[in-house]
Amino acid sequence: MNEIKKELEEKKEDSKESLVGLSLPALEKELSSLPAYRCKQLYEALYVQGVRDFSSLTIFPKDLRVLLEKKYTLRSFKLSDVQSSMDGTQKWLFKMPDGQEIETVHIPEKTRGTLCISSQVGCTLTCKFCHTGTQTLVRNLTAGEILTQIMMAQDFFEDWKQSKNSRYVTNIVFMGMGEPLYNYNSVSEAMKIAIDPKGLGFSNRKITLSTSGVVPFIEKCGQELGVNLAISLHAPTNELRSKIVPLNKKYPLEELIDACHAYPGVHKYRKITFEYVMLKGVNDSPSQARALIKLLEGLPAKINLIPFNSWPGAKYECSSIDAQNKFSNILSKAGIYTFVRRARGDDILAACGQLKSKSERERRARH
Repeated sequence: MNEIKKELEEKKEDSKESLVGLSLPALEKELSSLPAYRCKQLYEALYVQGVRDFSSLTIFPKDLRVLLEKKYTLRSFKLSDVQSSMDGTQKWLFKMPDGQEIETVHIPEKTRGTLCISSQVGCTLTCKFCHTGTQTLVRNLTAGEILTQIMMAQDFFEDWKQSKNSRYVTNIVFMGMGEPLYNYNSVSEAMKIAIDPKGLGFSNRKITLSTSGVVPFIEKCGQELGVNLAISLHAPTNELRSKIVPLNKKYPLEELIDACHAYPGVHKYRKITFEYVMLKGVNDSPSQARALIKLLEGLPAKINLIPFNSWPGAKYECSSIDAQNKFSNILSKAGIYTFVRRARGDDILAACGQLKSKSERERRARH
């Protein structure tokens, strides 16, 4: 115990760190004076039981709990705001220790609950139709900050493994703030704990990573994590896509589609999702639907048509219902599974493309 006390007291008093985000080997390294069995107990308590503070860690001696509490935390976020939509969607605003904010959204459905999480504060991609893209990138999230979003949602619903009948958080999607493949190392560390049967225990089939097309990391993501892949596509040609998704200038459609063909585990029963925001008079014509069919030829694909969700200052409008239906019918007749996503949480700016930290919205409103 004296060695443990010495190790912990050598840490600066103002450097209280979160243990969330540490794998078991990393936890053993961080708490090297603890016996290995204690680290395993702590890992299970953290990720399986959902212990939120050291005082609840009653399998540890009291003096050890006090020492750990002095130097570490198990929940580093503060819940700044909760908004509830008329459709049951909830949006949480989390404040991190450095004062930065992120938004996380929970979307309830009959047999599942989908948690939409963020990977960055802001975003570097500046997609023209996306509200998040108007907030410049501040920084990447750490693995712990990515996992903390999931864990605080589970806290909110008391949705941990011992609650066998709970269905509040069943699916995780990286469709919040940021481009996850531009923060791949942290995303990978977090997801390895999320899919660890002795960690959070999610199936990789229940996790979807949405990318605008950071080609060099796509295959690596499939090999290391095996999660579902969604491509934020939005246009069937390089000319148009480069205008509304500037990343296309760096990784054009030819390279992106080749990377999708090479994605590990893709077959007719496990397709890649292509997300396509319907923008009136921009990308919603029948000829563009036919160009999309040609682009995806031979690729196990399903298309998620997303009615544009407006936000203050947006220069785009949503395609008409008639245009959406015609576009969808053309794709379906070509044998491509297509569905139109129903907007969820748009009344609280929680729908696709609407996320942005509250402080950033208020700052821009003042100018």
